[in-house]
Amino acid sequence: MNFEGLDPALAEYAPAMHSALDPVLDAHLNPSLLQNVELDPEGVALEALPVQESVHIMEGVYSELHSVVAEVGVPVSVSHFDLHEEMLWVGSHGGHATSFFGPALERYSSFQVNGSDDIRQIQSLENGILFLTKNNLKYMARGGLIIFDYLLDESEDMHSLLLTDSSTLLVGGLQSHILEIDLNTVQETQKSHSPWFPRFPAQYAVETPGVTVMRQTNRFFFCGHTTGKVSLRDLRTFKVEHEFDAFSGSLSDFDVHGNLLATCGFSSRLTGLACDRFLKVYDLRMMRAITPLQVHVDPAFLRFIPTYTSRLAIISQSGQCQFCEPTGLANPADIFHVNPVGPLLMTFDVSASKQALAFGDSEGCVHLWTDSPEPSFNPYSRETEFALPCLVDSLPPLDWSQDLLPLSLIPVPLTTDTLLSDWPAANSAPAPRRAPPVDAEILRTMKKVGFIGYAPNPRTRLRNQIPYRLKESDSEFDSFSQVTESPVGREEEPHLHMVSKKYRKVTIRYSRLGLEDFDFKHYNKTLFAGLEPHIPNAYCNCMIQVLYFLEPVRCLIQNHLCQKEFCLACELGFLFHMLDLSRGDPCQGSNFLRAFRTIPEASALGLILADSDEASGKGSLARLIQRWNRFILTQLHQDLQELEGPQAYRGTGGSFCSSGDSVIGQLFSCEMENCSLCRCGSETARASSTLLFTLSYPEDKTGKNCDFAQVLKRSICLEQNTQAWCDNCEKYQPTIQTRNIRHLPDILVINCEVNSLKEADFWRMQAEVAFKMAIKKHGGDISKNKEFALADWKELGSPEGMLMCPSTEELKNVWLPFSIRMKMTKNKGLDVCSWTDGDEMQHEAVQFDMNWKVPAILYYIKRNLNSKYNLNIKNPIEANVLLAEASLARKQRKTHTTFIPLMLNEMPQVGDLVGLDAEFVTLNEEEAELRSDGTKSTIKPSQMSVARITCVRGQGPNEGIPFIDDYISTQEQVVDYLTQYSGIKPGDLDAKISSKHLTTLKSTYLKLRFLIDIGVKFVGHGLQKDFRVINLMVPKDQVLDTVYLFHMPRKRMISLRFLAWYFLDLKIQGETHDSIEDARTALQLYRKYLELSKNGTEPESFHKVLKGLYEKGRKMDWKVPEPEGQTSPKSAAVFSSVLAL
Repeated sequence: MNFEGLDPALAEYAPAMHSALDPVLDAHLNPSLLQNVELDPEGVALEALPVQESVHIMEGVYSELHSVVAEVGVPVSVSHFDLHEEMLWVGSHGGHATSFFGPALERYSSFQVNGSDDIRQIQSLENGILFLTKNNLKYMARGGLIIFDYLLDESEDMHSLLLTDSSTLLVGGLQSHILEIDLNTVQETQKSHSPWFPRFPAQYAVETPGVTVMRQTNRFFFCGHTTGKVSLRDLRTFKVEHEFDAFSGSLSDFDVHGNLLATCGFSSRLTGLACDRFLKVYDLRMMRAITPLQVHVDPAFLRFIPTYTSRLAIISQSGQCQFCEPTGLANPADIFHVNPVGPLLMTFDVSASKQALAFGDSEGCVHLWTDSPEPSFNPYSRETEFALPCLVDSLPPLDWSQDLLPLSLIPVPLTTDTLLSDWPAANSAPAPRRAPPVDAEILRTMKKVGFIGYAPNPRTRLRNQIPYRLKESDSEFDSFSQVTESPVGREEEPHLHMVSKKYRKVTIRYSRLGLEDFDFKHYNKTLFAGLEPHIPNAYCNCMIQVLYFLEPVRCLIQNHLCQKEFCLACELGFLFHMLDLSRGDPCQGSNFLRAFRTIPEASALGLILADSDEASGKGSLARLIQRWNRFILTQLHQDLQELEGPQAYRGTGGSFCSSGDSVIGQLFSCEMENCSLCRCGSETARASSTLLFTLSYPEDKTGKNCDFAQVLKRSICLEQNTQAWCDNCEKYQPTIQTRNIRHLPDILVINCEVNSLKEADFWRMQAEVAFKMAIKKHGGDISKNKEFALADWKELGSPEGMLMCPSTEELKNVWLPFSIRMKMTKNKGLDVCSWTDGDEMQHEAVQFDMNWKVPAILYYIKRNLNSKYNLNIKNPIEANVLLAEASLARKQRKTHTTFIPLMLNEMPQVGDLVGLDAEFVTLNEEEAELRSDGTKSTIKPSQMSVARITCVRGQGPNEGIPFIDDYISTQEQVVDYLTQYSGIKPGDLDAKISSKHLTTLKSTYLKLRFLIDIGVKFVGHGLQKDFRVINLMVPKDQVLDTVYLFHMPRKRMISLRFLAWYFLDLKIQGETHDSIEDARTALQLYRKYLELSKNGTEPESFHKVLKGLYEKGRKMDWKVPEPEGQTSPKSAAVFSSVLAL
C-alpha cells in the first residue's frame, strides 16, 4: 500500500501503557502495513513516513487534510469530536482511547479504558469524557485520570448512550430495558410513582429489545433497534408515541434534523441480509414515510450536515461517501472516496461546526476530511490545557524588597532538624500590630454612660474597616475622606484614586422630614436645576440633563402633547418645563421614570434596575447608560414621528423631512447606504438610517498614535468581512460589507464602548501619546499650574497672551478633540479631522482620567444648530382639559360625583384663587437604622405616589365647590394606602371595582399645568410636599401656603386641624382625611388671614395673633379637644383680646 499521504504523527507511537500491547502485535494486523517499518525493542514504534509538503483544500468542498494512526493494526471502534475543545477522540477494539488536538491531529493523550472489551461510544462533557463498553461506563478526565467507574450487570450488553441533560444519561443495549443514570450521584435514578411505596431504580422497559442508536430532539427520544424499527418516545415518560418499521432486516444508522428522519439498514433477501440502497425518509410532522432516497453506495453510516442546506452524508464501509438532499435525487457526481489503510471503514463522525469529518478504519488509522485549510471543530471552543513543564529548575527570582512577598514561594526540603528560624522563647517576644488611634472628633463628641462611651459616626472611614499603613509614605492616602465615588477602582484600592471634588457623589443625610429640610442650595449655587438621585432608576439623570441642554430638543419636545397615557416624549416635555421654571431649585423626574418603568422594551433591555442592584452597584454603569441612550432616542423618535411635521423646521419649503419624520429624526438621524460585495462580484446596496454610532477601536490596540478623528471615521464608514446570503451564488458566501453616509446629522451621538480594561488602556495610552506631542509642540514651555507669577504676566504682555500657554494639568488625559470638522467629499466620501481655534483652550470636558472618569457617550453638535430650528415654545395645553371627562372606573355613576366641572364662563383668570389638596399612598416604605445612641437614622425615605387631587373654586357664587376631584389610577404595587391620613381605601384606585371618578395621572397633571400656566394662585396647607410628589414646579408667587402664613420663625409648623379649630371653630379630620374638606378649610383660613392681617398691612397686630396661637397650642399640647371638652377658643380671653385689636 502507498503511505505517502499519511501524517508524520504515524511515527509517534509511544510505548504501550499495558503489557497486553507490548511488542506482541494484534492478530488482525495486516502484514503489508509493516513494510519498511522496524520494531523498537522497547515497544512498537513507526519510523517517520514521507508526507506531502502541502495539501490543497478547495474552499467549501470536503477533502482529506490529515491521516494518523491511533493504534497500529487495532481497528477503530468509535470516533467522537469533543464538544468543548478542539479535540478528536478515538476508541479502539482493544479498549484503548486516544485524543488528537486540532486539525493537525497532534496526539494529546492516550490511555487504556478497558482491558478486554471494545469502546462502543464516547460522549464529551465539560469536565471529562464518558466511555461506554459492553458492561462498563467510565468517566475520565481528558488527561486520563478516572473520575468514576460504574460497573453494569455482567449479563448486559450495552451499545449506545444518550446525554439528556447536563447530569442525566440514558444507556441502552441488547437487553429489554434502558437505564437512566444520574451523573451527580453516579447511580441509577431513583423514582417512585407513589409516596407510600419505596423508590426504585429507573429502568424504562423497551418492547422491542436491541437499542443500538439513540437520538434526541425537542419533541422525542428516538431509539433505533436491531430489528430495523425506530421508536419515538415521550421526553417525560419514555412511552412509545410512534414507531416506524424501516427495514425488514436490521438498522444500521439513522439521524434526525428538523422534521425529517433518515434511516439506513439491511433488508432480508433469499440469501440472507443485504445492504439496502434505499434510505427510508420520514416526515415527523405527519408521521408518515415520504419517497425513499436511492443512493449509489452501500450505506452504513449517515449524518445530516446542515451547513447551507439539509444535506445528508452517506458513508459505505468500503470508503465511498455521497452527499445528497433528503428530498431530492442522488447524483453520482457527488461521490468521493476515502482511502482507508484497512479494507473497511469502522466509524464516522461529524464535528459540531460541520467543517470536519472523521473516519476510522479497520487498521487503526484515522482520516480527517475538512472543507477549509484551517477548520475548527466547534463554533466556540474553550482553550485546551496542556501539560506544564517542570518548574523546579526554573524558579522565578524573588525580590526581597517587597513587603508582601510570600515566603511560601521558597521551596524548603522536609527536615526533622531544628531550623535556624526556630528562636527560643526567651529571645523572642510577640509584637502585635498596634491599633490606629481613635478619631479626635469621636473623642470630642463622646458621651459616657458608666464605662461605655457613645459618639456619632463622623463618617470619615468605611464602616467596619480600618486601614493600616504598610509604609510611612502611605500616610497621604490614609484618610478615607478621599474615597472615590466612581465605580472604577472602588473595590480594589478605594483610597488610592482621587476624585475631583465637583465629581464626588453627594451623600444625602435625611432627617425625620425626609428631603424637605435638606439644603440643596449648599451644593448648587447656580440657576441651573439639578435632578434628585434618590428615586429608583435615577442613573439616567445625567442623560436627561444632556438632552435638556440641547436647545432644539428642549424647545421642540415641550411643544409635543398626545393622548397616550405613558408617553416618554410628553413626560420629558413636562420635566423640561419644570427645569425651565426651577431657577436652581432641585427637580425630580419621578413621573418620567414612572412612565419609563411601564414600557416593556425598557424591561427587556435590562434598563430597569431593582433597588438591590442600585445599592450594590451591580452591572456596568457605562453599558447601562449607553443602552439607555440608544433606547431613549429610538423611543422619542417613535413617539414624535406621527405628530411632528415639517412646521417645526425653519427651512425652505420644509423639504428637510417628510411629514412622517420627527424632531429626533431631524436632529440625530443619519441616512446610510450599506453595500455588500460578494467574492463573485455581485454587489447589493440597501438604504437605512441610524440615530447613533458605536466607536470601533483598531484591532491592534498597541498602536502608538491613533488620531481620534480617524478612529471615528472608521467607525462611521465601517467595513467588515462576514458571511451573508448571495442571490447570485444562491448560498452563503464571505462578503465585504461597507457603510457610507449620505448626509451628516445635526447632532452626532457616539457610544464609546469602553467596557473592558483593553479599551480603557487604549484611551490611557493615546492620552499619554497626545500629552507628549503637546509638550513637544509647545517646546516644553508649559507651566505646571494655572496660576502665573507677576513676572510671567510681564513676559506675556497681556492677560490674553496667557490663553496661548496652557498648563500641564490642562493637557493631561486628553485624547478627545473638543471640535471636529466633518464634510462630505465630491465622491460621496467622508472627511473627518480634529479642528481647534487658535484661541481655544483645552476644556475639562475632554479630560478623562481612566482611573475614575470613563467616557460613555459623546455628543457633537453643529455650530449653527440653533439657527436652523424654530425655538419658540408654544404651550400645547389648552383650556378644554378642564372640561368634563369620563371616568376609568366601571362602577362610577353620576350620583357618586363629588365635583362640578368648570363651565366655559368660569374659566380661571390670572390671580384667581384655587383651593388645592392632595392625598398620597406609599409605594416603598422608609428604610432606617437605629444608631448606637438610640436615635433613628433614615437611610432612604419612603416613596409616595399621588392618589387623589382636589381643586375647589376660590371665588364667585360657587366658592368652595370642587371642580376637580380625581382619583389617580396606578399600575404599581401599593404598600400602604395610609387610609387614616388619606382617606384612600383598597379598591379606590382599581378601575374594575372603584366607584370614584378615576383618571390617569397625566390627565390630572395637564389640568394642574394649565392652572399654573394661566397664573392662578393655589391655596392649601403643606403645598410644598404636595407639588413635590405630584412632580410640579409652581412659581413661589403663585403659592399661598397656610402652613407658612400661620408660622413664626424657629417655631414648629401647625397642623391644619388645629388651625381650623382655633380660628374657624371647625373640627375636621375626625376619623380620616378628606381632600375636599381640607381644601375648603385652607381657603377659609386664607380669608381669615387676610382679615386678621388687614390684607398684610398690619404685620405687628398679626404677630400678636400668632403669639396667642402658639401659647394656646402649648397649653393644649397641640391637640384639638373632644366635643364634650373645652369650649371654642373664640370665647377665650386670648382670642377676645385679639378681636379687640
